Amino acid sequence: MSDTAAGLLQVGLLVALLAAAYRPFGGYMARVYSSGKDLRIERGAYKLFGVDPKADQTWAVYARSLIAFSAISVVLLYLLQRLQHYLPLSLGLPSVPSGLAWNTAASFVSNTNWQSYSPEQTMGHLVQFAGLAVQNFLSAAVGIVVAIAVIRGFARSKTDRLGNFWVDLTRTTLRILLPIAVVGTLVLVAMGVVQNFSGGHEVTSVVGQTQTIPGGPVASQEIIKELGTNGGGYYNANSGHPFENPNPLSNLFEIFLLLVIPVALTRTFGLMIKDKRQGYAILGVMGTIWAAFTFAATFFETQGAGTATQAAGAAMEGKETRFGEWASALFASSTTGTSTGAVNSAHDSFTPLGGGTALFHMMLGEVSPGGTGTGLYGMLVLAVLTVFVAGLMVGRTPEYLKKKITAREMKLVSLYILTTPTLVLAGASIAMGLAVARASIFNTDSPHGFSEVLYAFTSAGNNNGSAFGGISANIPFYNTALGLVMLLGRFVPMVLVLALAGSFAQQQPVPITQGTLPTHKALFVTMLIGVVLIVTGLTYFPALTLGPLAEGL
Repeated sequence: MSDTAAGLLQVGLLVALLAAAYRPFGGYMARVYSSGKDLRIERGAYKLFGVDPKADQTWAVYARSLIAFSAISVVLLYLLQRLQHYLPLSLGLPSVPSGLAWNTAASFVSNTNWQSYSPEQTMGHLVQFAGLAVQNFLSAAVGIVVAIAVIRGFARSKTDRLGNFWVDLTRTTLRILLPIAVVGTLVLVAMGVVQNFSGGHEVTSVVGQTQTIPGGPVASQEIIKELGTNGGGYYNANSGHPFENPNPLSNLFEIFLLLVIPVALTRTFGLMIKDKRQGYAILGVMGTIWAAFTFAATFFETQGAGTATQAAGAAMEGKETRFGEWASALFASSTTGTSTGAVNSAHDSFTPLGGGTALFHMMLGEVSPGGTGTGLYGMLVLAVLTVFVAGLMVGRTPEYLKKKITAREMKLVSLYILTTPTLVLAGASIAMGLAVARASIFNTDSPHGFSEVLYAFTSAGNNNGSAFGGISANIPFYNTALGLVMLLGRFVPMVLVLALAGSFAQQQPVPITQGTLPTHKALFVTMLIGVVLIVTGLTYFPALTLGPLAEGL
């Protein structure tokens, strides 16, 4: 079978698996958040922590609960790393340095999972599974519950209540993430992913050198790493390591995992607002953009533009031979479109335009289909913007899902859209202006060096976590700056979108008239795709011309 046929087959299988899971999984999640019944274990947790599960919260209380929970999570994860050398299963590793511990705590709590270190040489088993893996569950759940609160903002009227953060968080973790993670861990183990508490095995390389390869509870962390669109690898090579991703079948399964929740949430959205067509429209936008970037990444990598790649016969630098160009490009487009950050190849070694495609995909705000929850509410914000633009064209007060879009809503939408680009571009500018930051770039005086810095801040600001490489990020400047960008890029947009949901929830629904723009038809889908691409293109195009475009052209 040719590489092209094999590549098309795996893309087709992936789409078929997502289509099969879409209706039942999306419907199940809608029932989870609409049910008035609590499980016995949930009632026990509410009693233990003094939570009233029947108490609905305003958007402000919901946001404060989220921020408080996340702040405590940062502190606890930081302390766990700093105390590592006193803890069991530390593998004899010392405590994590303070700057790196701060950066890692901010990274995993914000669902970024940026890693400025080699995991197998820095973190013991206990920190990996009791700290990092736990945050993989909780940070993914936080993203989902914000999306659910936003959906309620559209579905409810004449109320200032969006639900209960603690109930939503508990249900997401216990009813959705944990059951899938348990079954998925067994599937990964059956495919060859490691799951043990081994301190390491001595192996002899082909050149006669000895090397210690640590084991660990890899499969149980790998499953939630992909399912929760987290991305933090147990090994430095991430999903390129054979212990994390041993074969093409496991590779396809992991791509399915990182896409399934963001895709199925569009079904949940349609069911909860009682208009499934709206969910299909949002899915259509997400799917179209994802398909376009997958095609672009695959095209640039299989063409192998460049003297070295053409001489070698393929652009295989930084890629695993067991995956090849098609599977590497498919993984890259999926991970940069979902805020996952997991990689099965080195994006820094992609062709200039192939790497630029991955970078630009993140810059869209990771809405195709986006992270767990973040993709859906990010796309809904852009849908509100699209309706507003359409309203300006025809001189009509814009409406979306029977809710008027007034000056208050547009101020929140504008702040939401401006937050991440401000953090990314300001951070990259400061880094390029500081000698200490430039000194850690391997390609200082080249467009590729700028691309490495721009990629790092884009990854941090969009809570992706993947890296271009070629940059030594474990220095005080990057640990501090990227940590701040990750937290601000995560929680400022969340507060803004919750405020937007609260504003919509208080409104009285307006009736649909002949002048109402249908937001479930092809015209609106096309307009929304245009807004996503144009807004991002105008914002980041000057920076892209200095990096990947300059290098590729």
